[in-house]
Amino acid sequence: MQARAIFEAACDVTAKGGDPVVPEVMIPLVGTKKELAILKALVDEIAVQVFAEKDRTLDYLVGTMIELPRAALMAGEIAAEARFFSFGTNDLTQTTLGVSRDDAGQFLAQYVDKGIYARDPFVSLDVEGVGQLIELAAERGKAARPGIKLGICGEHGGDPASIAFCEKVGLDYVSASPYRVPIARLAAAQAALRAG
Repeated sequence: MQARAIFEAACDVTAKGGDPVVPEVMIPLVGTKKELAILKALVDEIAVQVFAEKDRTLDYLVGTMIELPRAALMAGEIAAEARFFSFGTNDLTQTTLGVSRDDAGQFLAQYVDKGIYARDPFVSLDVEGVGQLIELAAERGKAARPGIKLGICGEHGGDPASIAFCEKVGLDYVSASPYRVPIARLAAAQAALRAG
């Protein structure tokens, strides 16, 4: 139903003129290449149906949100089916640390105070742990599919330290809540200048 709505809207907008819309359909919580292949085939089937109904064909991308440690480890295989990865850092942090962000407020400050974590890992990316998974997945994804589009989404996308890490490992974009966009833009520019 969601894929149909995406393709119908993209066709309708494109029909009104202007630049063609290139939808990106992101499949969440994928853990294996086969799982993504099954879901991608379903999305492709829906695209064909909608394009026939609308008498229009559009380019589109199907990718996945990497939010499970297994997906990060299997990124090379998953990249065979995915045109992009968006690292869902909120959920990847939860699943990697085994900590619910909903409950973390009750004890996480003590972990930071005692030096267990340098900073709240739900505010600033745990570069040593979660970051390793992102870097590994990015490397494996790029090796399997040169030119794969890589980014993060989640609150970390508005954190300057997390953005600097994303630039360092070669991610293409960050996504953040609207109120964090100005900070994210400034941090991304600063990270790019430091890297350049």
